[in-house]
Amino acid sequence: MAGAPDERGPGPAAGEQLQQEHVGCQVFPERLAQGKPQQGFLSSFFTNNQKCQLMLLQTLETSRSHPYVKLLLDAMKHSGCAVNKERHFSCEDCNGNVSGGFDASVSQIVLCQNNICNQAHMNRVVTHELIHAFDHCRAHVDWFTNVRHLACSEVRAANLSGDCSLLNEIFRLHFGLKQHHQTCVRDRAIRSILAVRNISKEVAQKAVDEVFESCFNDHEPFGRIPHNKTYARYAHRDFQNRDRYYSNI
Repeated sequence: MAGAPDERGPGPAAGEQLQQEHVGCQVFPERLAQGKPQQGFLSSFFTNNQKCQLMLLQTLETSRSHPYVKLLLDAMKHSGCAVNKERHFSCEDCNGNVSGGFDASVSQIVLCQNNICNQAHMNRVVTHELIHAFDHCRAHVDWFTNVRHLACSEVRAANLSGDCSLLNEIFRLHFGLKQHHQTCVRDRAIRSILAVRNISKEVAQKAVDEVFESCFNDHEPFGRIPHNKTYARYAHRDFQNRDRYYSNI
């Protein structure tokens, strides 16, 4: 599973192998321990995870407020992987400090209801995990046995989701460094890997360093680094125009 670190605080190694089931039980105990996807949006709406479900609905349905999510949903649909909120999202309690994850074994995004603290946090987590879902749709990502594949998707998610926006970094009291965006992306990718893989920090750093240049410069489906919502709206407009252009060829 690819995971997003908790915003309130900030292939598998040890033989380069880590079983999918073991990782899932460590981080998302409610799911792979049972061996099946968890309940979706409608079936759990009136349970104690209602707050998580309502924030998810707000993120998915107010697209003008969340152009990152709107573009990613359109890109997923365009790539033949349309997202259905009842099937592809699940609010669950999670271990550790992760905020969410993408469970590639069942193509489902896990939202950690015990760690997501507000609507803005939900927006960032959904965006981050949709980038993993987009990568899963468009490429043969070996999430569980190739740590460099995971590292590449984590670099892309940190770079394109707004995780490292100037506003977020000022809120974290991290700013003013040369090439700060790249530093933030690298650091958050490493932290995300460590949140879901039982490997050393040195192994995670090595994986990120090996893929950083190519994956940092892969901006699909945005076509640019969307540093804020305005950039994301421009990216969405360009994506729609590009889609119309190719459909008319």
